[in-house]
Amino acid sequence: MTVHQLSVFLENKSGTLVKVLKLLKEEGVQLIASTIADTAEYGICRIICSEPDRAYSVLKDAGVAVSLCEVFAIELDDVPGRAADAIEIFSKENISIAYLYSFLLNGKGVLIFRTDNAEKAREVIMTSGLKYIAEKDLSKLL
Repeated sequence: MTVHQLSVFLENKSGTLVKVLKLLKEEGVQLIASTIADTAEYGICRIICSEPDRAYSVLKDAGVAVSLCEVFAIELDDVPGRAADAIEIFSKENISIAYLYSFLLNGKGVLIFRTDNAEKAREVIMTSGLKYIAEKDLSKLL
């Protein structure tokens, strides 16, 4: 029920992001979603891609500081307020969201998020009628 996400630690200097993107491009890894959060010294680029295990190996072998973790991906109808409705379900269950990003893909909203209570989040997804996106199905949405 989870999706693997790469977290790439980047120095805040010219060329570090392009190095990562070129490595993935050369390997034919398709980016599905990405976001960057930054501080004064570094940024964290979070990436959902077509082949996370292979991408992780490629980046690690190239000396890039990268980690692989599990996040949740849920599909929403592309209707105003659906993201708020979904997050409210977690909030009512006292599940905090560590971070979240979203995008539209083929007419559907996709929320990617991480929580400190994965087991409870998994249970809520299963019992609330939310539609999770399995990792094997992400590339099919492209």
